[in-house]
Amino acid sequence: MPVQDQASTLAFLADPANYGEPASPVAIIETHISVVFLVGRRAYKLKRAVCLPYVDFSTAQRRLAACEKELELNRRTAAALYIAVHAIRRGADGRLAFADQGELVDAVVEMARFDEETLFDRMAARGQLTPALATELARGIARFHAGADIDHRRRGAANIMSVLDINEQSLAATRIFAPDDVARLNAALRAALRRHEALLDARAQAGKVRRCHGDLHLGNICLVNGAPTLFDCLEFNDALATIDVLYDLAFLVMDLWRCGRESIANLVLNRYLDERDEADGLPLMPFFMSLRAAVRAHVVAARAETAGEGDRAASIREARAFMGLALRLLEPAPARLVAIAGLSGTGKSTLAAALACRIGPAPGARILASDRIRKRIHGVSAETSLPQDAYAAQASEQVYAILAREARAILATGHAVIADAVFLRPEDRERIEQSALDAGVPFAGLRLEASPAELFTRVEARRGDISDANADVLRLQLARRQESDGWTRIQADDGIAAVVARASAALRCD
Repeated sequence: MPVQDQASTLAFLADPANYGEPASPVAIIETHISVVFLVGRRAYKLKRAVCLPYVDFSTAQRRLAACEKELELNRRTAAALYIAVHAIRRGADGRLAFADQGELVDAVVEMARFDEETLFDRMAARGQLTPALATELARGIARFHAGADIDHRRRGAANIMSVLDINEQSLAATRIFAPDDVARLNAALRAALRRHEALLDARAQAGKVRRCHGDLHLGNICLVNGAPTLFDCLEFNDALATIDVLYDLAFLVMDLWRCGRESIANLVLNRYLDERDEADGLPLMPFFMSLRAAVRAHVVAARAETAGEGDRAASIREARAFMGLALRLLEPAPARLVAIAGLSGTGKSTLAAALACRIGPAPGARILASDRIRKRIHGVSAETSLPQDAYAAQASEQVYAILAREARAILATGHAVIADAVFLRPEDRERIEQSALDAGVPFAGLRLEASPAELFTRVEARRGDISDANADVLRLQLARRQESDGWTRIQADDGIAAVVARASAALRCD
């Protein structure tokens, strides 16, 4: 089917007089499949008349249907942004107008504008994605996935196979990648799919394939009233958006990894897993991240084909960077277990968060923290304080047993784990070491140490921390502390950078 010409629509939408906004200038943002017109406090999004391997907007009716679906789907996560769909029709006089009658020419989605400086790609570039913001985002995505429609019609592996097919077609249509790199990536992705076929199908059977966002990169997240908000979901191809929930999350995690925010990428994954039982899917994350990088590679390459000379060079560099990342993410990385022990205030959780992205397959280790497990057992958020009886000997025994059991299960899948706990009792240290032995992976135990004066200062300064330990708890710990035979002692009195450097050297994970 021939693609319709949109010259008249573009001219119509570029004219501020057509919006009823007095002398309001129109700014234009272009992507490979959309054109957005910014007018006053509104944005109007037009679908380009394109026909690609993964999207067909070749007719006005198709574009109208896509606009209506975009409105419906995006209201799941961004109801405040998505306002209405407007048809653009040609009247009897031949002029275009937003109208209910006349020949359908095109359609747009009307959106409320937001502060573009709160787009997460821009915030990431400025280093403004804080752990607190990343935690809120991860929890929001987990809630969204929990409520998303389950699809049992597709096998998980077949679903991903269709993505690989589209990728290969799209990469073949570009001319900016070395043919050897394309062939190597295609072969590596196919091999990874074969390795993970059974797991993908099992997860689909378990209800993990859902109607997700589908395009969850940093540029499609912003702040609305201070809250992370997902917008611009993939509305035009149900198959590409009805996916494993971890494949949806992997786009965001990959994008953070790409822009040098590896620790935030790891934190997003860990906070998401705190909310949803998806640990069985951890072996899929490097594959999913690579596949997402490959998708971005061909999308950016397609943009380069139509870009001006200056933009074309930048797009080519970006596309090739995504290609390189896709290949690197498929390189094997061994699993291992690192236990971080220490009294309250030694900085165990801070060190775990800093080290995790350097340990094991991308996006780094799953952090199992005794404090978070204890809160989960009691059905409260990590930030909620628990009564003292939650820390009785029997309760702590349950926490350490769960920590060891979950560590063993994750290690058995080939993913890495960091165990974050006080580990005062010898039996708890022996049990976590046994988890690594049972899984057949290397073990390293780190014991953080700091002066009592420094520990009391840190504990008393805590605000909003997930640990409930206070000065009284610390005194009891100091009275009961013992040597950790065979565990590496790391001095932790000074700043976190120095502690991370010591721990990294001990683990040889620089």
